[in-house]
Amino acid sequence: MTPRQHCFDCLAARPARLFEAALWIAAEHEAELQPRHWLNRLNDLRQQVLALLPARPARELAQPLLRQLCELGFQEDLDDPLLPRSVLLHQVLQRQRGQPLALALLALELARQLDIPLQGINFPGRFLLGVPGSSQFFDPCTGRRLYPQDCRELLYQHFGAEMALTLEHLSPASDRQVLQRLSRNLRLLHVNSENYLAALKDAERALEIGPPSALDHLARAELYRHLECPQGERHDLECALLLTEDPALHAHLGLRLRELRARPPLH
Repeated sequence: MTPRQHCFDCLAARPARLFEAALWIAAEHEAELQPRHWLNRLNDLRQQVLALLPARPARELAQPLLRQLCELGFQEDLDDPLLPRSVLLHQVLQRQRGQPLALALLALELARQLDIPLQGINFPGRFLLGVPGSSQFFDPCTGRRLYPQDCRELLYQHFGAEMALTLEHLSPASDRQVLQRLSRNLRLLHVNSENYLAALKDAERALEIGPPSALDHLARAELYRHLECPQGERHDLECALLLTEDPALHAHLGLRLRELRARPPLH
């Protein structure tokens, strides 16, 4: 099977094997990568964390787990510009640096193995973690507990004062949402590195995980434009046109499609 097929098999499992699925995503970009090796590395880390956790009920161990990871050296990657290695999980394990979503995936897998209740929160702009059935939310990079005012401040930093905090922002992330968000993050980092073929793999995966959005199709259309593939670009613009309800974007896409159709075919 291909790495992507392995990834989707992990996603289809019950429960989904999200950490392994993310390793197979990395294997799409590094053919020599062996996910089993890094799963064994994770088992070693689990033993380290387990030895350091306090003797409390499992429901009280979410924040201590995150703090122990931080004390063991796992921190947010603050490189500028960020590189794809901040999302590729084997490199996150190796470097102990990663985006919030990558560090959250690490914590979620350890929590699953240690029977600690923890779930991903699909917060806009910054992936968070939470305890199921409670109002406890945490920053995956530091373990700091986040209160409503903290969440409002995060929204303000990323989107400005016009976005108000809603309950939807604090809703749990489904397995598909986690891997789709990971694929989108990785696509953006590959684009920033001008590795458009690698970004195309991520864009295709984000669309396959679904449900696709107009923005997903627009992102792939831009990649096809960079790769001088007008047929693929046109297909994605047409799909985006069908999915958008924004009149301004609808008009813009219509103009781009007319310009594409007016170009002479490539020979």
